[in-house]
Amino acid sequence: MDARLIGTFRQFQRVVTSEVGALQDDFLGRGRPYGASRVLWEMGDGPVEVADLRERLGLDAGYASRLLSVLEGEGLVSIDPSPDDARAKVVSRTEAGRDEAATLDRLSDGAAVDLLAHLSEAELVELDRATRVVTRALARRHLTIEIVDPDSRDARWCVGEFFAEIDALFDTGYDPSKAVAVGAADLTPPHGAFLVAYLHGQPVGCGGVKLPEGEPAFLKRMWVAPSARGLGVAGLMLDRLEALAAEVGATAVTLDTNSKLTAAGRLYGTRGYVEVPDFNGEPHADRWYRKELSAASAR
Repeated sequence: MDARLIGTFRQFQRVVTSEVGALQDDFLGRGRPYGASRVLWEMGDGPVEVADLRERLGLDAGYASRLLSVLEGEGLVSIDPSPDDARAKVVSRTEAGRDEAATLDRLSDGAAVDLLAHLSEAELVELDRATRVVTRALARRHLTIEIVDPDSRDARWCVGEFFAEIDALFDTGYDPSKAVAVGAADLTPPHGAFLVAYLHGQPVGCGGVKLPEGEPAFLKRMWVAPSARGLGVAGLMLDRLEALAAEVGATAVTLDTNSKLTAAGRLYGTRGYVEVPDFNGEPHADRWYRKELSAASAR
């Protein structure tokens, strides 16, 4: 690899770690190092298995234990036996921990504003583009997309989160019982497939494809968790779903969506989908799309 590229990237690492305070023992003035605060933020409201948290952050067991001990000593987390595995531990925020996580979010936003305040408008645009590129490129090596049982725990969690999000977003809410029926059997080989995207081993997105013989494939339940948006997950998921359709000989892919899902509409528009008339009577949809597949889609 080019030595200049390596040097530039190492310089980038040094500048970022220094500017964001990652080297300080008193990160954001909260009396603890960055590592402990990051663990508190990353776990969410939990509970989460300690092993999963370690994998997500790439921490060895000893270091993770020390960071959690710091947080437990401050009364910010509780560590308990896993209800599913007596050998495992789960960690969750206490009420004080939830308050502290909110404080960290607020202070982090303020620190970011302070860092960016001196940049010109042109520099802000350039920085936004560059950070998105870097984030996608580095996160992608920790991303996998797998075919799973649509009744699996991860699949059901993703679909539940998707339904809750669109229920809050759509003007008339979302009632699965009124939607065009797509059951688990429709999304199980050979009739279809259901995919879950994992980032650091955690589910962060999903998508299904129904593969009726002799008809266009039908995409359903495309969703990416807010924490993973901007990483290119939706585009990769769409590529995999289209490839599965092409592999079984489908010549076109169809889908329905709602105009409230603006990011999804933009994605479909840039991927060769064209708007078509209503083809299935889905009551929650107000946009229907179709894309013709080429032989190259199966590769």
